[in-house]
Amino acid sequence: MTEKQEVTSAKTGEVRKAEDRPGPALYPPVDIYEDAEGIHLQADMPGVSKDRLTVQVDRDTLLIEGDAKIDMPEGMNALYADVRSTRYRRSFTLSSELQTDAIEANLKDGVLTVRIPKREEAKPRRIEVRTG
Repeated sequence: MTEKQEVTSAKTGEVRKAEDRPGPALYPPVDIYEDAEGIHLQADMPGVSKDRLTVQVDRDTLLIEGDAKIDMPEGMNALYADVRSTRYRRSFTLSSELQTDAIEANLKDGVLTVRIPKREEAKPRRIEVRTG
């Protein structure tokens, strides 16, 4: 799995892709690990609920997008915010050895976990050795 190339605007420092809608998006931190069964991806997306999350695959591209909702107490307005955007976006190019029609995703406590299994022919297998 390789990460897609992104372009950063020198004026705004905003990270964008050609297909992005206008406006900045946060680049969520992601942990990726592989085992014999497939690829596991964990993305930190605090404030994103299941109904505001999109995980989709198109050919060899996995796209993760989410909009965080930050609740303010009634009658209060934010005077200062370190985070200017509440939209997350990240995409990855998937290997052909992965089974994209069997991807599973789970969102719990602001952490998105995506499991992408390997095709059977790409999984390691044990070869029996005979004697004689």
